[in-house]
Amino acid sequence: MTALTRGANTSVATTATTIGVTGTSPGSVDLFVFQLDERRKVRSDEDLVFFNNPTSPEGAVTLVAQGQVRLDLAAIPAGIERIAIAVSVDETVTGPLSAVPALAVAVTQPGGTTVTAAAEGLTTERSAVLLEVYRRNGAWKVRNVSAGWNDGLVALVTEHGVAVDDTPAQPTTSTSVPAVTATAPTPPAGVATVDADGVRTVPAEAKLSLEKRQKLDLRKKEVAKVLLANGARDYVGRVILVIDKTGSMSRRYSDGEVQETVRRMVPVATQLDADGQLEAYLYGVNFAKLPDVTVDRADQWIDEYIHLQGVHGGIDYDNEIGGFNDEIPIMTEVLAGLDENTTVPTLILFFTDGGFSKRSAIEKLMRRASSRPAFWQFIGIGRSSFGVLEKLDTMSGRKVDNAGFFSVNKVDALSDAELYRLLLSEYPDWLRAARAAHILR
Repeated sequence: MTALTRGANTSVATTATTIGVTGTSPGSVDLFVFQLDERRKVRSDEDLVFFNNPTSPEGAVTLVAQGQVRLDLAAIPAGIERIAIAVSVDETVTGPLSAVPALAVAVTQPGGTTVTAAAEGLTTERSAVLLEVYRRNGAWKVRNVSAGWNDGLVALVTEHGVAVDDTPAQPTTSTSVPAVTATAPTPPAGVATVDADGVRTVPAEAKLSLEKRQKLDLRKKEVAKVLLANGARDYVGRVILVIDKTGSMSRRYSDGEVQETVRRMVPVATQLDADGQLEAYLYGVNFAKLPDVTVDRADQWIDEYIHLQGVHGGIDYDNEIGGFNDEIPIMTEVLAGLDENTTVPTLILFFTDGGFSKRSAIEKLMRRASSRPAFWQFIGIGRSSFGVLEKLDTMSGRKVDNAGFFSVNKVDALSDAELYRLLLSEYPDWLRAARAAHILR
């Protein structure tokens, strides 16, 4: 039997699978199962399986008993990327999910293989996703999610794209209680603020034009949505940006793709970096540490530093950085800047168009890096071979899974919502695993 802590994952076979949830009971705590596409949304309301709709449209998800659902993973439609196993406290019942005894999920497959996932870390939530079953590299995995919403069922279903026809009436009381209006304290100048939707604003944004602020706000909201959906709303630390500056990237520099990619990383920094800034590097055979990218001067920074050749900001791009790939120097440099004893998480966004041929050296480095408080998100640009990056999910010998990888032919072709989903969907899992392993203290 395998027991998954919050954020941990393991593989399952592509066969009939039974999932049981302990702690549910009719009219008290109800079970809900969502078939979700790549946006983490249902295709239609029929993708929500519960007591009034016990079978999914294709019959691959079926409620078979109280607190029990059967999955035919081989029959899950191709457009479905994950299945969320969720619970919600009935509106007639008081109290949060944390008060429910023995709330947990058990995954059983033919042959008796069992994976358990106890609900962990819940406090005031009245609805939560306990477990998700998701596709990864042609196979299926399960993850202990244990993350939810204080507002109960309505928040749960709307988050996953289910239409809510009406809002329940507020309960009435016989005694009229005068409203108390509290005045929120004004944050001191120079301090980031967070609104009710979890969107963080850093002081430098005030220097932007109205048009630029509006565009930035839209992107920040997309970043915040991904973080909130994955239970990583309150984690602020460092964001490091590493960009490939080799000859094979020339078209992507000349057509503005790299420049726009930097702009799209700024909203990530506003949400996840304590200062709202990107620590930036360019690399080739060697690397250059550039000044930080700030939200108010991103365009000027791009004009100054995003080039393939020449001398810019006092840096000789040809001789100091070079025009060919060698990832070891830049990865070693970034690793050296990660303090094992810090409580601050670091997200490394590493854009490359290929290489990573030094498999043994890179694997050794990533194993060493797994004990440091950083997650490496590699982004492959184009259709080249990405070497060891394509094998990250199966790399053994690491304290936790500390890296993710996806590739895309053109970053510009991705919508903001899709780009941020790909960039940030694995980072929250690492945060939970790193805390459980005491990497983040």
